[in-house]
Amino acid sequence: MRKNIFFVGTLFFLLFILFSYLVHKNLFTQFDFNTTVKLQDNIVRKFDAMFSLFSDIGVFEIMLGVLIIILAFLRKIRGVFVLGFFGLFHLIELYGKFFVDHLPPPQFMLRTEKVIDFPQFYVRTQNSYPSGHAGRSAFISVLLGLIIWRSRKLSKPHKYLIIGFLIIYDITMFVSRVYLGEHWSTDVIGGAVLGASLAILSSAFL
Repeated sequence: MRKNIFFVGTLFFLLFILFSYLVHKNLFTQFDFNTTVKLQDNIVRKFDAMFSLFSDIGVFEIMLGVLIIILAFLRKIRGVFVLGFFGLFHLIELYGKFFVDHLPPPQFMLRTEKVIDFPQFYVRTQNSYPSGHAGRSAFISVLLGLIIWRSRKLSKPHKYLIIGFLIIYDITMFVSRVYLGEHWSTDVIGGAVLGASLAILSSAFL
């Protein structure tokens, strides 16, 4: 079983590396722009506040707190390996933002409500790949989903209900990153794949 988990996790991680290379080569520029425009055109502005809330929920401090609570509930010393993989995610995220040439959406697309009002055509110069919010959410959700799925204390309906909630949460988080103009779609995809891969690998220690 553990070998299968490592195989799937490694496969996801290799997929992240390949996808990162393609993003670096700017093969998805038109896809990124079109997706952001379609979301912003088809979602009404009254959702700005709700989506902006996810910008606060997905920060490192809150996600780390949630992860520590999950591991404390499990009462497993090996949970320290999970924290190690969570830390590794952020190291790889920083590496991506330094070396993958991928600027974020222009300032005029930014809809996060708490952001300081910069000039409309201000250009953000820090690379945005991969999305930390998407990666942290995927990491927590995949890890928790695997724990729930293997649990013998929960009935199948309860498992489906919790996993369904996790899926809805992730989808909302991913859409919010693109809709708010915080990230391109490829940033979110890359972050989610990276977070999922490390969560799968870390689950082998639980």
